[in-house]
Amino acid sequence: MTQQTTAQVKVPNTAQRYPELAGKTVFVTGAASGIGLAMAKAFAANGAHLALFDINASALEQVRGELGETHPGIQLEAIAGSITDPQVVEDAMQRTVESFGRIDVLLNNAGIAMNRPTLELSAEDWRRAIDINLNGVFYCAQAAGRRMVTQGGGVILNTASMYGLSAAPERAAYCGSKAAVVMLTKVLAIEWARAGVRVNAIAPGYVQTALVDQLVRDGRMDLDALTARTPAGRLAQPEEIAGVALFLAADAAAFINGQTLVADGGWTAYGYI
Repeated sequence: MTQQTTAQVKVPNTAQRYPELAGKTVFVTGAASGIGLAMAKAFAANGAHLALFDINASALEQVRGELGETHPGIQLEAIAGSITDPQVVEDAMQRTVESFGRIDVLLNNAGIAMNRPTLELSAEDWRRAIDINLNGVFYCAQAAGRRMVTQGGGVILNTASMYGLSAAPERAAYCGSKAAVVMLTKVLAIEWARAGVRVNAIAPGYVQTALVDQLVRDGRMDLDALTARTPAGRLAQPEEIAGVALFLAADAAAFINGQTLVADGGWTAYGYI
């Protein structure tokens, strides 16, 4: 099997249109690259106004410029900061409300990978994974939830992982943090449902991003092995995960709450290794 890069894989047609998302205010974390960037583009294409949040300030400004050129009818804010700082998150949410009047959708996407043998996993790496993948998700959900409950509605979509539902070796911190996101999603969903706030999670499998391409080129990831293990025979494209986010944020998913939608090409369904 020949290894492919993102440029060689044909992206499926995921250009869904949800008219009800036009004019909505969407707060996107991890918006400067990967799945977060794909989500930002998908919601922008549906006419949503975007508050883009990422720790990479220069990349964030570039994304804002590109989206502004492609979609001149939408409003954009770029806010640099870390989701691990609750005050920074609170300030970013408040700035978004001051700019747009409300927050309708939180795409709680920012996160990191953590692949270490458990006996070699340092306390620092453990804390970093938990701080970004779990604490940061909580801070963002809480800050957005306060505003959504007050305004009488909203949608929060947390990015979990198939490894929050299925275990893998050498991923204790990653699996643990993502499994916690799955349970956090359920708790918030049942707590805020009567206020009109829906909280769901997306659990991607392996997604072929620029970072994955670099890991393949560096010999740190075996793309052939991953595609062979995936029943679909390929990795997901970021646009496909963004398509799931569009659906869950739209009226078509109005009665879906507290769920984790797995988009892994059949990985977790296939028990044979």
